[in-house]
Parts: sequence; C-alpha cells; structure tokens
Amino acid sequence: MAERPGFFSTYQYPKGVFAIAAQEPRLNEAITAREVRLIGYDGEQMGICAIEEAQHVADNAGLDLVEIAPGAQPPVCRVMDYGKFKYEQTIKAKQARKNQSKIETKEMKFRPKIDVGDYTTKKKHVIRFLEAGNKVKITIMFRGREMAHPEQGLSILERLADDLKDLAVVEAQPKMEGRNMHMVIAPLPGTAKKKEKTAPKRGRNRNQNQGKEEQQNA
Repeated sequence: MAERPGFFSTYQYPKGVFAIAAQEPRLNEAITAREVRLIGYDGEQMGICAIEEAQHVADNAGLDLVEIAPGAQPPVCRVMDYGKFKYEQTIKAKQARKNQSKIETKEMKFRPKIDVGDYTTKKKHVIRFLEAGNKVKITIMFRGREMAHPEQGLSILERLADDLKDLAVVEAQPKMEGRNMHMVIAPLPGTAKKKEKTAPKRGRNRNQNQGKEEQQNA
C-alpha cells in the first residue's frame, strides 16, 4: 500500500474516523452496494458513482475501498490504507488506556453545517475535557434533509480528529444512531500529564504567597 503522511487525521486515514459501522467495515470486493458516495484518500468529495468505478479508483492508488457509512443512502465509501491505519489506531488506543483510572466521559454536540466561530469554541471545550483526563463523546446532530448527506458529519469529525491529533485518539469509531452520528475520543497519556505537572507549581506559588503574607503580618 502507498505511504501517506500523518496518521490520526481522518483526511489521511478515513476509517479512523471512520468506519461508521460498530463492527469491522466491508472492504473492496466485500462491498455489496451497486453505487456509493465516494470520498478520496485526501478527503475529496468525489460524488456518487458505481461501485466498480470506486474500486477502480482505490486499485489505481494501491489502497483499499472501505465502506465507512453502510446505513447511508447510498453507502459512503472511502479510499484508504486500511491495514496501516488499523494497526496505528490500535497502538494509540492502547497508549490512551494505559494507566487510566476512573475516566469520565463528556459530550460535545456539533451540527454538520457549523460555522467557524462555533467550531472553534466547541473545540476549546473538547480540549479542556481532554486535558482534564476525560474522554469526549462527539455527537453530530442531523436534521431534515441533512440526513441525506452523512459525509458532511464525517467531514466535521475528520477536521476535529486532525486538529486534536497531538492530544487524543479515536477510541470508538463513529456510528449512526438514528439522526445522530457519534464518535468517542480519549486523551493520550501525555495530555493529562501536562496538567498534572502544572498543578504542583500552582500549589508552591500559593504556599510562597501565604508565607510572605504571614511574614508581613508578623
């Protein structure tokens, strides 16, 4: 399979955002749909095409065709290096689970057509949750005709995954539940440690200030 830059970003490794099936997604010839909505390996929206054409695109790139949203009409497929992505996601997931105890799961909700300002604000909240050592459930809420374009929700998850690649790993692959699409991300070990290291410093500063005040009062 061809090498691709980076790995956490779903722009680069689509299954990782993004197999939207709870089970292993169908690959290549195992995909049974006659036509699919195709997403290129770089995140390009390539529109609806016959399954043969989609497989041809993947074969020419030396990559896999992965059915990431089997419940959509038509199903959404993406071109990616599935084996490499799955291996690297497994390694990161193990790192994220290591030495973790009593982790709370927070939730942040997005709309598929969210504007830049709201996205930035919500992303900051997600980062705060991760730095506190919490997992975060990301929910994309679809309404009305938005249900016909699940790729818009995927695109938000891809963007968020890329923005948080140094802080978190996708622990639960996205899946559709009714009108919502969910994905769970967990903080990498170093994310929570950054906060732990800064806490003692604040404590020392408070003690120093308290000591100064006692000297002045004396």
